[in-house]
Formats: sequence, C-alpha cells, structure tokens
Amino acid sequence: QVQLVESGGGLVQTGGSLRLSCAASGRPFSDYAMGWFRQAPGKERVIIAAISRAGDRTYYVDSVKGRFTISRDNAKNTMYLQMNNLKPDDTAVYYCAADFTPVDRMVVRTAAEYDFWGQGTQVTVYS
Repeated sequence: QVQLVESGGGLVQTGGSLRLSCAASGRPFSDYAMGWFRQAPGKERVIIAAISRAGDRTYYVDSVKGRFTISRDNAKNTMYLQMNNLKPDDTAVYYCAADFTPVDRMVVRTAAEYDFWGQGTQVTVYS
C-alpha cells in the first residue's frame, strides 16, 4: 500500500506557473506507475498526464501538451507536475494516483486502473 499527499496548488494569474508535488510513503515508489488527474466543478475526473515506473515513458492529454511536464524522482519518492502558461480552464482539483504494476515502461491512462489516490490540491487560475 502507498499513501499519497499532493502539495503546491494555489491561486495564479493566467500565464503563470505552478509546480505540484506528490509525496509517496509506504511500498517502494518505483513499484508504481503514476498519474495526475484533475476534476473541475461539475465535471468528471480526467487524466492529464501519466508516467511509467522508471520515468522513461510519459503520456499527456492534448490540452496540456507543451505546457505541463510530468516527472518523478524515485529516490525522493516524489512525483511532480510542472505547469506553465496556465489558463482559466486549468482550474480544478488536481489528484495524483498510483498503480501497482510489475510492468516496466507502462503508462496508465484510465482512472479505474489506479489503486491509490491522494486527497487533491486546488489550482485556481484567474484572468
């Protein structure tokens, strides 16, 4: 089992940047493929980025490509989401998630496949 805690959310102006962190504890962090999701008010939770266990494969939803970067530091048991050029449409609660998998170089794109979730961190982008 793994526990996940997100941090780094906040209020930022359009065009600004934030870096989210997801700190993990419990089972070895490198056992998990990881992902970032977000949920806007009145909408379903959707994936925005995912990363394989070793960090050698990544996935991004089209709406964040070129603006967001997912990364991880397995030695620090932490995953990151660097968010640049933020837009009001990026306003949401952001969640990190972990999928225990023995498969190298796999990115996990669907929420149902993830085993553990953080509590979320609010990101608000104002114009």
